Amino acid sequence: MRRVVFILAVLVFASCSKYDKAKDFAQFVNPFVGTDYTGNTYPGATVPFGMVQLSPDNGLPGWDRIAGYFYPDSTIAGFSHTHLTGTGAGDLYDISFMPVTNPYNEAEAPLGIHSKFSHESEVAEAGYYKVLLKDYNIMVELTATERCGVQRYTFPKAEASVFLNLAKAMNWDATIDSHIEFADSVTIKGYRYSTGWAQDQKIFFVSKLSRPFKYAEIDSTALDKGGYGVIARMDFDTNEGDTLIIRTAISQTGIEGAELNLQAEHIEGGFDAYRKAAYNYWNRELSKIEIESPDTTILRTFYTALYHTMTAPTIASDVDGSYRGADKLNHRDSSMVTYGTFSLWDTYRAAHPLYTYICPNRVNDMVKSFLNHYKEFGRLPVWSFYGNETDMMIGYHSVPVIVDAYLKGIGDFDAEEALNACVATANVKGYRALDEYKEYGYVPYDIEKESVSKTIEYSFDDWCIARMAEKMGKKDIADEFAKRATNYRNLYNPETGFLQARDSKGSFIKDFKPGEYTEHITESNTWQYLFGAHHDIMWMQGRMGEELFLDRMNDLFSLSVSDDLPIFSTGMIGEYAHGNEPCHHVTYVYNHIGKPWLTQKYVTKVMHELYNDTPSGLCGNEDCGQMSAWYVFSAMGFYPMNPASQIYEIGSPIVKSAKINLSNGKCFTIFAPKVSKENIYIQKILLNGKECDMKSISHSQIMDGATITFEMGSSPKTK
Repeated sequence: MRRVVFILAVLVFASCSKYDKAKDFAQFVNPFVGTDYTGNTYPGATVPFGMVQLSPDNGLPGWDRIAGYFYPDSTIAGFSHTHLTGTGAGDLYDISFMPVTNPYNEAEAPLGIHSKFSHESEVAEAGYYKVLLKDYNIMVELTATERCGVQRYTFPKAEASVFLNLAKAMNWDATIDSHIEFADSVTIKGYRYSTGWAQDQKIFFVSKLSRPFKYAEIDSTALDKGGYGVIARMDFDTNEGDTLIIRTAISQTGIEGAELNLQAEHIEGGFDAYRKAAYNYWNRELSKIEIESPDTTILRTFYTALYHTMTAPTIASDVDGSYRGADKLNHRDSSMVTYGTFSLWDTYRAAHPLYTYICPNRVNDMVKSFLNHYKEFGRLPVWSFYGNETDMMIGYHSVPVIVDAYLKGIGDFDAEEALNACVATANVKGYRALDEYKEYGYVPYDIEKESVSKTIEYSFDDWCIARMAEKMGKKDIADEFAKRATNYRNLYNPETGFLQARDSKGSFIKDFKPGEYTEHITESNTWQYLFGAHHDIMWMQGRMGEELFLDRMNDLFSLSVSDDLPIFSTGMIGEYAHGNEPCHHVTYVYNHIGKPWLTQKYVTKVMHELYNDTPSGLCGNEDCGQMSAWYVFSAMGFYPMNPASQIYEIGSPIVKSAKINLSNGKCFTIFAPKVSKENIYIQKILLNGKECDMKSISHSQIMDGATITFEMGSSPKTK
């Protein structure tokens, strides 16, 4: 045990004036949505796509506390600066502060130093969080900039302390080394290295205090791998109402990067000025989509969903463009913002298509971030953050994001380089049975797990590559990947009418039961992946025949299922599992078989029954914005069933009107004046004032500023 002690003078800091929140779209955001049930979101302070996610941690591990916080809990054991949103993977929780009065409460690990709290004294809004630590009567307030977290503690008259704990870890995370130094009376610097889901995480920080401590000490414990778990304690004598503001900047490149971030993102005016800036930032981004509804629950659910779509991906570069690459080296590109936290198996479906409308400049930088990852790592990212490729989930779903951006004409990234990266990633030798996929025309289940899902998802990604190559005039590449895009068809078993696992000898797996959850399907069963080839739905209909295809669709939504389901099977309607991504497009498949009223029926059922504005308002993991992106699109009445097709299926709006303020200065507008919980069926559609029989709308129509008017009714229009 090492101990360093500091004794300094006390400086009293006066609190800032109260912030008067404006009446605008951000007022409808409820960051508590998803903190209960299975959403795994965090309620703390962040700004759109911010590097910092400053949020409370309950202090205990577990699936329900993956994001650090679980609404039913009653303890807080720190406020840390990094969190994942609804990923199902417990990592981060870096740079954790905890204020106390002495004597403080300390339980056995992992809880440690903590306090009770009550939701009655807890507030969360866009860019702001507040809670009373009941055991110490300390009010904690949090806000953020892109790369800085700002805390304000309001104390009682007491002997108080603030702990900075870099040793604390939860869930999959583990500290492997850390360091704290006091540069002067109000400046703390250091780093935390950790391992877990991402095996080589490095976070550097600089903190500035608004008043010096009277006494401080640093304790460090040697860790098994040779580093130190470091905890600093700072003591203060406080009078009733005294405040302490702590500004902390983080960086993945070094302490110098954190110092630069802290300086660049400084805001004059104290804590309330930071809070107001964060709120206004959110309001600017949220106002890119303007909806109207007399139902405040819909308003809150919609704008909270839109908020959640912008809590990931996250900024990974410093203000000067420096970032830590996938090669573990620091790089710098001041022409762009580098992004990380790419949950692509989830977000390629709807979140990334949404970004092409609300933040196309970010899409350009995200694609460039993919290409830098390719140059540094040898293939495009699968699930990457903090310079690490976790390889969580399957497919190579950077590809549809790149292709969608290219086909929409977004950005200035190098298309030749991008296509080469896509092709190279699709041909990596020895990676997840890609060699066998090309050899057999499917992934054999006796060679690779998750073989059915991988075959389907590789096929879709290959279709995307073919589309890009065709557009670029690369016929050989287009032909090769168009053929590969049909590989999933080799899993169709005409005897069962399902996509089914096959072995390397060509035999379908025996004793097949489509409702079983097996190692051949990723987080799903065969029912949920039956319509998984977004790009080739009509082939499936033709191969199965119209009658069987319709029966399979109807059965999907009506079959009885066991109450004993895997943790990822939530939001169930029959075998349809809205709580997990493979099903997200399936309600829209009815459009392709001439039954649009069934699409309208089920999308509204999902929106009204599986989403709301309470802590349990998400029926599955948020998954870095995908769960919410589905709602944002669907509430407006359209959805990217095939997310790289430039076509959006018409569903059923639940808002009276919606307007997307596009980057080209035009507005895409939707009106549904008679919509209600009863009037869910489309009777008539007008496009730019003219009646039409449309089941979809194109990207070009959206960007041209089209106006769609839906005449709604309570009965399905079947003819």
